[in-house]
Amino acid sequence: MNSIAVFCGSALGNEAVFAEQARLTGTLIAQQGKTLVYGGGRSGLMGIVADSALAAGGQVIGVIPQNLVDSELAHPNLTALHIVADMHERKTKMSELADAFIAMPGGSGTFEEIFEQWTWAQLGIHLKPCAFLNVEGFYDDLIKFIAHSAECGFTKTRFTEKLIYSDDIQKILAAFEHYIAPAPKWGAAERKAAV
Repeated sequence: MNSIAVFCGSALGNEAVFAEQARLTGTLIAQQGKTLVYGGGRSGLMGIVADSALAAGGQVIGVIPQNLVDSELAHPNLTALHIVADMHERKTKMSELADAFIAMPGGSGTFEEIFEQWTWAQLGIHLKPCAFLNVEGFYDDLIKFIAHSAECGFTKTRFTEKLIYSDDIQKILAAFEHYIAPAPKWGAAERKAAV
């Protein structure tokens, strides 16, 4: 596992611990010799995680749509910056570049990004791990809702059980190293059952 994508807020949030955990996340990714892949912005938690990885001597690759570059939101000091046409291309490029995905606290963009990667993992488009860095219980209710989706028969438990949740970034990084992907959805048995 050589590169890790981090999805997180372009805002700082209203608790200092969010910024502290972003700083720690970027630092540890760099210290472990991994490349940070992220959304290419300079503001909020995004900027902190990138700055921290760079300060620790790490490689940081940003992927950002042209309209955000035009709004002067791109980070100016990255190892590499991929400028793409739109948000769809951004997510595809980040998926290509990363070996694993972490969602830190954030808003709708963060949620949408991690859920798309988790969906792609279920469909076998990739077999990479997805994790939630659950800072101060930020994702507690979402974790319960995902379990509820499985209880109601809409999500296979083999996929919910393979999602990684922790309030400790070191535990998430360690879990990535031992991750074994579940069998993708729509294997032969599921295709036959759906007919």
